[in-house]
Amino acid sequence: MSQENNKDKSYYVIIALSVVLVLMAATLYAGSVGGSDSDSENTIQMNGNAEMMVMPDTATLNIGAEVMAPTAEEASQENSAIMNVVIEELKGLGLEDEDIRTSRVSVRPEYNYGEGTRTIEGYSASNSVQITTTNLDILGEIIDSSASAGANQIGGVSFTVSDDKQKELHEDLITEAVDDASSKAETLAENLGVEIVGVKSSSISDGTQPRTYYEESVAMDAAAEKPATPIEPGESKVSMSVRVTYIVQ
Repeated sequence: MSQENNKDKSYYVIIALSVVLVLMAATLYAGSVGGSDSDSENTIQMNGNAEMMVMPDTATLNIGAEVMAPTAEEASQENSAIMNVVIEELKGLGLEDEDIRTSRVSVRPEYNYGEGTRTIEGYSASNSVQITTTNLDILGEIIDSSASAGANQIGGVSFTVSDDKQKELHEDLITEAVDDASSKAETLAENLGVEIVGVKSSSISDGTQPRTYYEESVAMDAAAEKPATPIEPGESKVSMSVRVTYIVQ
């Protein structure tokens, strides 16, 4: 009989604990839902935007030479001679060693395919350097002097904004974007009959980094007289946006 009583007591204890757990879970769920509703009722969210036109202050371009010769050694030597002259011309324009970086060097056989056979008809040697400069006024001279010195491969010119200038722009744009969001939020709050008392959260979204391109394929007569190649970096639009969640009452 005592064993049956113990079983009954255990059964009722388990049921009681189950009821308590269910009530606790329901209370926690109700509290979380109520808190979420309360948060959403006491906040407003607003986007702010800012943009400006900027002039890039840094340019990057690739300059190189490719030559053909009967042997790999001849091709390599001829190519090296041309690029040495090109680099001397570039330094004569005021570029420093740190502004000139080798980006590609190669020597490869050139094949002739005929009547089902493959024969080597010569070797191609190429060498190119990447130029980075903040002196945008000499870009035309860089291209023309390089071509006159023997360069026959000039890649695209890319214009960018230096890290220091980007940091300065971002600080100004963030200030303008936040002011824009705040102004719109104040207007909305006034029309809703509530008052902004704080900020709950915020996020920032950067615009695309300014960059334009100039492409040119160089094949020119070094002896021919012609005007300097015109290079215009132009302007690019930089934008910034913020999203702010304001606490209202």
